[in-house]
Amino acid sequence: MTVMDDWVTAVCAELGLDPAAVPVPAVLDLARDVAHQVLRPGAPVTAYLFGLAVGQGAEPADAAARLSALAGAWPVELGAEPADPTAL
Repeated sequence: MTVMDDWVTAVCAELGLDPAAVPVPAVLDLARDVAHQVLRPGAPVTAYLFGLAVGQGAEPADAAARLSALAGAWPVELGAEPADPTAL
């Protein structure tokens, strides 16, 4: 097990959740996409909103894909950080 696996298992035990139902790679990919293509503080907020949607019945892979696509299409003029900071 990795530290992430241990952490997810401990958090799930604390909250009464099934660790097998946690799509860790999808959450990490989503957070990365938002942090790099929109803004860094948006990553944890988006992860929270993603969790709310999944808790209300959204399919995790679909919700993550939709939000990642939204982040990827986010207009730079609305404050997105450039994908390549050296491209300024």
